[in-house]
Amino acid sequence: MPSLFDPITLGTIEAPNRILMAPLTRSRATKDHVPTDLMIEYYRQRASAGLIISEATGISRQGLGWPSTPGLWTDEQVEAWKPVTAAVHEAGGRIVAQLWHMGRLARPDVTGIQSVSSSTKRAPYHDPDPAKNPYDTPRALPVDEIRTTIDDYGTAARNAIAAGFDGVQIHGANGYLIDQFLRDNTNDREDEYGGSPENRIRLMREVTERVIGEVGAGRTSIRLSPNGETQGADDSNPEAVFVPAARALNDLGIGFLELREVGPEGTFGTTDVAKLSPKIREAFTGPLVLNQDYTQEAGQADLDSGVADAIAWGRLWIANPDLVERFRTGAGFNKPNPKTFYTPGAEGYVDYPALERADA
Repeated sequence: MPSLFDPITLGTIEAPNRILMAPLTRSRATKDHVPTDLMIEYYRQRASAGLIISEATGISRQGLGWPSTPGLWTDEQVEAWKPVTAAVHEAGGRIVAQLWHMGRLARPDVTGIQSVSSSTKRAPYHDPDPAKNPYDTPRALPVDEIRTTIDDYGTAARNAIAAGFDGVQIHGANGYLIDQFLRDNTNDREDEYGGSPENRIRLMREVTERVIGEVGAGRTSIRLSPNGETQGADDSNPEAVFVPAARALNDLGIGFLELREVGPEGTFGTTDVAKLSPKIREAFTGPLVLNQDYTQEAGQADLDSGVADAIAWGRLWIANPDLVERFRTGAGFNKPNPKTFYTPGAEGYVDYPALERADA
């Protein structure tokens, strides 16, 4: 079986190792959602990853309701991404853009407009005081606006390639718009986008088809979170929807599928719902990437078992820009500072030290 340090083909991308960088929101863009020069250095430092999956990047003003996160719907945003992707490539790396529509989690104090979703169900918030909930009650997207949203995904995918990305990843996980359509506790529609698992899968499939039409199947991937509750989104029978979803993605021939799977213990969410990766592995024959709370040893074990082809790490990459080398040498890890995860500036972003090289 392959090791974490062996190369892998992910669609059109030839990755030199199987240690991927998971998408990480860091809030270092401008208030107008334009990438900044600081992001150039951040991504360049992490170019040794087999593949960088960018931070979640908005496809439209409507869908991007988180402060200081980047977008891909304006010419200014596309131009500002170009030096980021160029820096990664010059350092020998590969990077794809994660395309994001937050749905009901798009805060109206950021977008200036009412949020949208599969249904009119307001998202919960971690504070028990309802007055502190920043989310509003969303509009249920009518079919004509679903078509517009699919167009927005297509435009953002095309813009990503123009900005120099090697491909795109559709964000279909973590309780955001596509996930809100997939799960039965957030989707109570009675039209062709609701009800049966086949109907709830429809938006995911149509978005993926549109993105493939713009950039090609080999440059297209998607992230799903098939087991357990996430940001208020849950499903009464996840196997019935996510295994067919994986089969549909397999039929479309996408470059790879990434799964964020939580367990009984975790840093960002826990669940007793069994992981679906073994059953999804049977339905999806392309490269399967797994993510969430992995150690190096656990990641290698899942490669050895065949349930995964690569592993994506998140928080370890925040504090360790040379994570691949630290895994390779058995060196220790810098400890991330959660207080600077989403703050502006270089602190906790580009100032984590790399290992000292003996040949430097």
